[in-house]
Amino acid sequence: MNKTAIVIGATGLDGSHIVKLLLEDERYSTVKVFHRRSTGLEHKKLDEQIIDFDNMESWRHQLTGDELYSAMGTTIKNAGSKEAQYKIDVTYPLEVAKAAASNGVRKYSLVSSAGADKDSKLFYPRIKGELDDAVSRLAFDCITIMQPSILDGDRNENRPGERFGLAAMRLAGKIPGLKKYRPIPAEQVARAMINSLQKDAGGYTIYGPNEVFQL
Repeated sequence: MNKTAIVIGATGLDGSHIVKLLLEDERYSTVKVFHRRSTGLEHKKLDEQIIDFDNMESWRHQLTGDELYSAMGTTIKNAGSKEAQYKIDVTYPLEVAKAAASNGVRKYSLVSSAGADKDSKLFYPRIKGELDDAVSRLAFDCITIMQPSILDGDRNENRPGERFGLAAMRLAGKIPGLKKYRPIPAEQVARAMINSLQKDAGGYTIYGPNEVFQL
């Protein structure tokens, strides 16, 4: 096969693993990465585009290929405000997905979060749920949503609160009934996203924490 994959959020914990796995996968001849800064990678299959997400009209025509992988996300601390986080976690990835669908991309996989719920009173699960719901109505043949527990892996940034959360969730995962909330390696989520789009079946599928492990 000579498929073309598109990745956004490529320098994040999950996105960096998606790119690495796609570059190593013989089924893909081209891996398009759209980001605000370089991944620092060099590979014959890598097509890296440094873009401005606030000026999508200038590059939306380049969102062409077979599959779109979306791993964009940030924290309020890094974004600076809820409004800024909403733009990065919802507005940008939704607009990219809309453009890709209109350009004929047929398959789409999104990494969301366990507990995502557009009706939640809590900000983070609500915005994740809003995006999950919005992309479900786009014209892809196949849409898969990963809702993993907290991601485990080495980040390029210091997140002490997240390290504490990882430790707590590792302990909680040993308690019967809470095992599905144990931390999951980011590489495993990336592999699950790629695996989910290799099936011929179409439609819209949400994979919860346990199902992500199984993929």
